[in-house]
Amino acid sequence: MMNVNRLVVLSKSVHIGQRLLACNVWHAGNKVVRLQQQRSFRTHPRHLAYAKDLFLGQINKAEVFPYPEIGNEELEELNQLVAPVEKFFNEEVDSARIDREAQIPPETMKGLKELGLFGVMIPEEYGGLGLSNTMYARLAEITALDGSIAVTLAAHQAIGLKGILIAGNEAQKEKYLPKLATGEHVAAFCLTEPGSGSDAASIQTRATLSEDGKHYLINGSKFWISNGSFADIMTVFARTEVLVDGVKKDKITAFIVERAFGGVTSGKPEDKLGIRGSITCEVSFDNVPVPVENVIGEVGGGFKVAMNILNSGRFSMGSSSAGMIKKLIAMTAEYAATRKQFNKTLADFEMIQEKFALMALNAYVMESMAYLTAGIMDRPGLPDCSLEAAMVKVFSSEGGWLCVSEALQILGGLGYTKDYPYERYVRDCRILPIFEGTNEILRMYIALTGMQYAGTILTGKIKEMKRGNFGMALGMIGKKFWEAFGTPKNHGLTGKEWVVHPSLTESAKKLEMNVTMFGHTVETLLYRYGKELVDEQLILKRVADVIINIYAMTAVLSRASRSIINGLKNHDHEVLIAETFCGETFFKNNYMLVQLQKHSPENNDANIKKIARQVLEKRSYICSHPLERTH
Repeated sequence: MMNVNRLVVLSKSVHIGQRLLACNVWHAGNKVVRLQQQRSFRTHPRHLAYAKDLFLGQINKAEVFPYPEIGNEELEELNQLVAPVEKFFNEEVDSARIDREAQIPPETMKGLKELGLFGVMIPEEYGGLGLSNTMYARLAEITALDGSIAVTLAAHQAIGLKGILIAGNEAQKEKYLPKLATGEHVAAFCLTEPGSGSDAASIQTRATLSEDGKHYLINGSKFWISNGSFADIMTVFARTEVLVDGVKKDKITAFIVERAFGGVTSGKPEDKLGIRGSITCEVSFDNVPVPVENVIGEVGGGFKVAMNILNSGRFSMGSSSAGMIKKLIAMTAEYAATRKQFNKTLADFEMIQEKFALMALNAYVMESMAYLTAGIMDRPGLPDCSLEAAMVKVFSSEGGWLCVSEALQILGGLGYTKDYPYERYVRDCRILPIFEGTNEILRMYIALTGMQYAGTILTGKIKEMKRGNFGMALGMIGKKFWEAFGTPKNHGLTGKEWVVHPSLTESAKKLEMNVTMFGHTVETLLYRYGKELVDEQLILKRVADVIINIYAMTAVLSRASRSIINGLKNHDHEVLIAETFCGETFFKNNYMLVQLQKHSPENNDANIKKIARQVLEKRSYICSHPLERTH
């Protein structure tokens, strides 16, 4: 069988001016290539670490090329699900009412349950739809059109019941999943506490084993709990006393808690800026008796369970945000094409056109990242995509906020009124950089996880350099110089044997150069800071931003190449977007990589820290007023 990652292209197809020929060299062979791509995706095990190996300056092509595809049978099944869900959201969901009344009407909840949306990822043997991550992402594009519904559904299945799915035993699954799949029972995820916030390891809720050893008594409070006022089943995290090497220690344990156990009370729903129909409240536990068989996983292993739950769901924010933006583009384009100012339509003005290009670029990148990540996650072997999922979440939440703001700007004053949905989208969208891990925390997670991975591999080399092995140091410097300013390292994305389509060669080279220099920069930072790097947050923020951009470039190049190969409609538009995005992102990455150099004049970190320190010391803005005079 032909290896589709090493398709040989006639050399004439990459000559300047021959891009159209390169787009059409497949002819009758297209069907064979598509079939092989589908087989490759569906059987491809994950042995490598794409995002982590980028920290070493390496591109693992087999992980991300070709772009994932689902089979015809799955696609047909998905299309049958999408149509009624779209119809329901277009005809039955009154988002203005949900926002105004701060609740989802009972008839709407009933409709969501009848569509099976409470059991999307629950296996069929437990009464759910049993959809893949890719199919879940596609439905999330639609449910995201109402932020309150999207959060309610996500709180139920993306985190609320996910612990049972990924770490529960068979008895727990058989007991709880069928009613959760139908929506007869609704789930909630109870981790955050008033005093812990993003620091999940500092929770104080406690579970004490009864004298007979048959149940735990849970006491404590959880804060910011979505679905907290009406959830029947809750995944609750509490401290338990465990023996570690003969010593008693406090460890976090995950529990399945039923409201019916008694002792569970819910506080008043929070009056929020956005997603107002999603009920968020405090949930308190007063001597709640929980059977020992309701421990999820191992006693003391709850922190790992919590992190696995959160890491597994973030990828869908990419498709959710893209779905929202595509809806806004359609709504706003209609207005821009008909609204006249100065004898021109708004669509004729270049600064308005720029906003539409920005929205289209962001939507394309978001869904490219989301579906690439979902495709990898759907491969056999339970692949770890926590870094990739976190990168999708950060990029999409911030891109979504930017695009919603630009869409409102196009309508001007009308967009600011409640007669139009734009102000609601702005309010709903603001939560995205905050929940499921704040973007500040996720940036630290992305950077430190990747740096730690690189550090374990480069430890020996760095030690030799610190011992004074200047030959190795000079070799590294020389390698950096020639790969930065001479011939960049070829990662095999282009050339005689390629995975990126020839029409995207220049963009692929930009990606290769960014990856090479990023790997060198990581090595330099590890040498310079060592373990102290964990405290250099402004440096780690740039590291995270560069790697997020690199993953985004990868996703769009992989997707655009697949679209050309398969002859998808408007693939020339995808090429245009991919080239534009990669070109701009290449220069952004270069600037941040320069800032990461020790004596870079572009680096203002010291000044930023000093300004902040002086303001915080006085607890105020300390500059003199413009109208003040000397005495």
